[in-house]
Amino acid sequence: MKIQVNACLGTLVLFAASAAAAQTCDLNKTLAQMDSAAATFKSAQADFTWDEYDAVVREDDLQSGTIYFARHGANTSVAADITRPAAKQVTFDGSNLVVYTPSAAQELIYSAAKNKDLVEGFLTLGFGGSGADLKKSWDVTCAGTETIAGTPTVKLALVSKNQSVKTSFSTVTIWVDPVRDVSLKQVFEQPSGDKRTNTFTNIKLNAKIDAHVFSINIPKGTAITRK
Repeated sequence: MKIQVNACLGTLVLFAASAAAAQTCDLNKTLAQMDSAAATFKSAQADFTWDEYDAVVREDDLQSGTIYFARHGANTSVAADITRPAAKQVTFDGSNLVVYTPSAAQELIYSAAKNKDLVEGFLTLGFGGSGADLKKSWDVTCAGTETIAGTPTVKLALVSKNQSVKTSFSTVTIWVDPVRDVSLKQVFEQPSGDKRTNTFTNIKLNAKIDAHVFSINIPKGTAITRK
């Protein structure tokens, strides 16, 4: 009986803590803070870990490196320098997403024009995306507050308004620092049970980033595929 009572009390404590977190999560305030920070956003640099979880084989595929964002007027350039487990470079200039794999001597070029709504939706997930733009692409719900590595964050649950995105990702959850308008963590859940978790650390805002970061020097003989 004592064990059952303790278990019930524990459940009530957890429920109360969850409810308190939800109450302190002010969606309108969070989106307004993101709007304010987005107005002064110029650039960001962060270390990242991307964790792809395969639900069938129950295995994680980890990649890590450094990611860069730079605002140019209404456009945002993105570059990722993947260093582990193997070198790979990714760039996005507003028109094309380019993935270069040196070990395979392969360059994949994806046209953003064919997936404009999808690309714009993912660019709203922190790192300069405004709260207003977030609401345009996603149905947003506050899921509480949480401190990550000493930084207070607001946990936002997102469901895409784009049907093709919704088919691929049933739910996206981001842990955003609305004061700086940066995401410290992102979780993309798929209907299959597969999941992608992105974490960001050592975030630097509005520092000068060399332009060469956003271009890839493709050697001759590289196989190029356009999609």
